[in-house]
Amino acid sequence: MDKNTRKVRNEDINPCIEESSASQKCLDAYNYDKSMCLAYFQRYKSCRKYWHNIMVQRRRDGVNPCMPTAAERQEMLAAIGGKPY
Repeated sequence: MDKNTRKVRNEDINPCIEESSASQKCLDAYNYDKSMCLAYFQRYKSCRKYWHNIMVQRRRDGVNPCMPTAAERQEMLAAIGGKPY
């Protein structure tokens, strides 16, 4: 894999791998008919928006790294009772 592909598939960098994979599988299943996968796209978009807001808040608070690690994200999600998106 090239550098960009590894970055996109890295759980510590991309918090929405699961949603991304689900939307890609939906596209594959429905022969790339985007109208059949709108719910998957919306879930991915909501995931990205949620974690972007977390990253911005951490940056404002001076926390490094700005994006929580995969382990930190799991703890955060468990604390709020699951995915909010």
